[in-house]
Amino acid sequence: MISLGCSTSDSKDKAHAAAPRPVAVAVAQVKTQDVPVYLTGLGSVTAFYTANIKSRVDGQIMKVNFKEGQIVHEGDLLIEIDDRPYQVQLEQMQAQLFKDQASLRDAKLNYDRYVTLIPSGSIAQQQVDTQKSTVDQLDGQVRTDQAQIDNAKLQIVYCHITAPFTGRVGLRQVDPGNIVHAADTNPMLILTQLQPIAVIFTLPEDQLPAVAKHMQQGTLEVDAFSRDDQTKLGTGKLQTIDNQIDPTTGTAKLKAVFDNKDNQLWPNQFVNANLLLETRKNSTVVPTAAILRGPQGTFVYSVNSDKTVQDKQVTVSLTQGDTTIVSNGLATGETVVTDGQDKLQRGSQIEFRSGPPTGNGSGGITGSNRGSDTSTTPNSGQ
Repeated sequence: MISLGCSTSDSKDKAHAAAPRPVAVAVAQVKTQDVPVYLTGLGSVTAFYTANIKSRVDGQIMKVNFKEGQIVHEGDLLIEIDDRPYQVQLEQMQAQLFKDQASLRDAKLNYDRYVTLIPSGSIAQQQVDTQKSTVDQLDGQVRTDQAQIDNAKLQIVYCHITAPFTGRVGLRQVDPGNIVHAADTNPMLILTQLQPIAVIFTLPEDQLPAVAKHMQQGTLEVDAFSRDDQTKLGTGKLQTIDNQIDPTTGTAKLKAVFDNKDNQLWPNQFVNANLLLETRKNSTVVPTAAILRGPQGTFVYSVNSDKTVQDKQVTVSLTQGDTTIVSNGLATGETVVTDGQDKLQRGSQIEFRSGPPTGNGSGGITGSNRGSDTSTTPNSGQ
């Protein structure tokens, strides 16, 4: 009897030892939420306006009325060039005008006298015509003098260089006392407008029809992120699509405008531009890590109430970063496995690594996911 009892106990121990251990997995709940659909392209920041300020006259710089990096406003005086040579020219032109005006008055008086003598026959018609020609010539000379005066005044204006628009001054290229010429190739300073500022980025040509369609429905937002895609630099509005596609890359350029109030964007800076194409309302979403692919298509491991798993075929509508929209195969509230699937098969027993999932538990998907993964092109027809 004792021998038989020991045999039965050994059999139970062996059976217990042979039972498979539960597989530790990470899980998440299937949720319903709004999912923003982003298109991401590499872009560069471009100043809205850029001006290479050069001198239009020859002369010596008397004053530089700005500091490097200063924000100047439209009409502010930036550089003063010595205008005394042009003031002298102006006075000379004014004196010449005064002289020619006196000659013109005398010629007109003589012409009026000749005209009054025509009825009496005291003067030949040819002499009257000659005097009329003299009047016209002197009148032309007066007009030439006035044009030269206006030109001298314009040169004086050019000696006072002002800001053509509001912007930020770059590094100064000249100092007081330098001699500048109108023929100089290097600018005295470079002025760029930073508020607003533009970002030009590219998208594949296959995505342009969807972008053009949504532009007709309203203004599209564009977010600019740093090169490492971690820091958001600003939010702007899509302004336009370029009028042609680059045949070498199959991409088109798009331009977005940013207010740039905090000066986070700088000309020629490389950024990642995320164009918000649309927001899909009340979508059934799971973590992208839960999606598996097999011979029968895409599937997930769904967790049953007895902590076993069951593979379910699903239809993926859109993959956006860490979020995947499922149009068929899952219901809100179900639990799916997001890590450890390589050790699972249908009916496998599992245990949760960090407790059962909750509404805000591990593996959840937030609506703020902006979707940096661009491997999936959204289908605007879905």
